[in-house]
Amino acid sequence: MPPFRLVASDIDGTLIRSDGKLSSRTTDVLDRLYSRGIPTVLVTGRPVRWLRQLYDQMVEPLPAVCANGAVVYDPDTDEVLHAAPLSVEMLLDVTRKLREAVPDITLAVEVEDGRSFWYEETWPLRWDGEHKAVRVLASRDELTSVPAVKLLARSAEYGPDEFAELVSSTLGGLAEATHSSSSALVEISAAGVTKAAGLAWLCEREGFTAQDVVAFGDMPNDLPLLAWAGRSVAMGNAHPAVREVADEVALTNDEDGVAVYLEKLFDL
Repeated sequence: MPPFRLVASDIDGTLIRSDGKLSSRTTDVLDRLYSRGIPTVLVTGRPVRWLRQLYDQMVEPLPAVCANGAVVYDPDTDEVLHAAPLSVEMLLDVTRKLREAVPDITLAVEVEDGRSFWYEETWPLRWDGEHKAVRVLASRDELTSVPAVKLLARSAEYGPDEFAELVSSTLGGLAEATHSSSSALVEISAAGVTKAAGLAWLCEREGFTAQDVVAFGDMPNDLPLLAWAGRSVAMGNAHPAVREVADEVALTNDEDGVAVYLEKLFDL
């Protein structure tokens, strides 16, 4: 047996294919890991409400670290085990700095532990069908009226990496800023809240250490996770910054890179 006792995987661009589906090969590997008593944890930028479409493709739903580490979720009980939101005071400070630095910025928040999404009228909403959970804000002040597990920022004036660098330098450590999109979308969490921190909380609760973990990712929001894990694996389709820091590079997500790697690692 390899010296790893827990698998941690990002979802989009990593575990699932570009069409949003789990391949039968990946589903089979996850099931065999479960049967062998090797836990797998989803570590994602997604909110809790976006997990159901993935769970419907699985034999067994997997625990998840959501919102880039701000939420730890147990699907068996539908319970949020841990949450680390941005406070109202912090939201006020962060949004003020961002509006001053980026005149065309538009903002949105994940609230209620990621079960609801509120967005400004100028936000380019890209999905529908979540009428109760997703709504436009009545006023700009409402954006900062309650704690949020994630603040999201968009700009039409910058490229993805450029905008992420601008937001990060503007905040100067006041909050965590990262990105996982091909557009100028930046995801902002409370200071110290990362995928690594969220998974570390869960691992400590369950009796695992960083050295027990093999982790997979593809975008800059995965960098803290990959730096923390005992072994880090970048997808073949990963952002250059992710490929640079990872211990190894797997096949792409469309080639079932995670499944292929795990089959060899655990002799499945």
